Amino acid sequence: MSISKQKVIIIGPAFPLRGGIANSNEELCSAMSDAGIETKIYSFSLQYPNFLFPGKTQYDNGIGPKNIVIKTLINSINPFNWFIVSKKIKAEKPDYIIFRFWLPFMGPCMGTIAWLVKRGTSIKIIAITDNVIPHEKRIGDKIFTNYFVKQCDGFIAMSQSVLKDLNAFTSSDKKIFLPLPMNGLFGDKVSKLDALAHLQLDKNNKHILFFGFIRKYKGLDLLLEAMADKRVKEMGVKLIVAGEFYEEAAYYMDIITKNELEQNVILRTSYIASEEVRYYFCAADMVTLTYRTATQSGVTQIAYHFEKPMLVTNVGGLPETVPHNKVGFVTEVNSKSIADAIISFYVDNKEEIFIQNTIIEKQRFLWSTFVSGVQELYKNLDATKK
Repeated sequence: MSISKQKVIIIGPAFPLRGGIANSNEELCSAMSDAGIETKIYSFSLQYPNFLFPGKTQYDNGIGPKNIVIKTLINSINPFNWFIVSKKIKAEKPDYIIFRFWLPFMGPCMGTIAWLVKRGTSIKIIAITDNVIPHEKRIGDKIFTNYFVKQCDGFIAMSQSVLKDLNAFTSSDKKIFLPLPMNGLFGDKVSKLDALAHLQLDKNNKHILFFGFIRKYKGLDLLLEAMADKRVKEMGVKLIVAGEFYEEAAYYMDIITKNELEQNVILRTSYIASEEVRYYFCAADMVTLTYRTATQSGVTQIAYHFEKPMLVTNVGGLPETVPHNKVGFVTEVNSKSIADAIISFYVDNKEEIFIQNTIIEKQRFLWSTFVSGVQELYKNLDATKK
């Protein structure tokens, strides 16, 4: 008698939607398929109404991932759609569903789909929770998150801080910590010289990188103030800002002008296409994440993939991901501490030893390890119904 193949559906953004969560959903789907699990993604036909989206576009016009199934079906604001989607899911008879939850706004949509799917079935619901307490709070956050969490059987947090935050919403003991794996969707490394040439940057300069969309909680202003430190200026360090403004750019431009940083900051403030990402990381001596608040960040996992030293602030799960003085620096959330670390990186010639340590440390962040953790959680959930 043949044994049926295990089936899993991932619910969350995927191509042509853009961003780190979409990227990692695609990698998770691929890794689960590699592990012999029949896996597909149910993504959004409408993720956010335009008035709620601060960027220029929600879509990636690059080349989509190969060898995975993405069904673009879910409308985040249409309850009639949620009934249709839940019927399609039930017809596929998955063993379990993974919901990728990152924003309370998604609580009504995801919570209702989960509730409908569970009615009359034994399908288990696992939530991968990027955040349960958002960086930027809005009215209704707690109600929406509570509604979604109540529909879930098990939870995965990708930082210890989110695992702790979950305790405010559920007393379930079916909660585990699995660190966010490396992002390998952006291709292989290129040499620093080739990357600098591709980006038309001077090979004789020192370059650090701020990557990703720009919002207040990400602390670009702190990094710009650190760049204004006389010691950093005298070293000739250049900051590459690669990512789209998700708020008014004038605030940051004022800091640049006030501190006469026009020659020290390289602005590439539009969406960085997937095929261009590797050049920015490979051109940099160090990747900087000077966040005011954080849970985990996909930027650190891209940096690990390209074996790049990092500077992170001591918030959320960032220190768990970047061991201090091993693969980079963990600083306090102020411009003086950030500037001190930049100076130390160059004066103490830390780049090569940090690179060697990233090669070792990144073994913690394999997708195969993450999939094994997901499967173990599911087995524990499945055992409770027997």
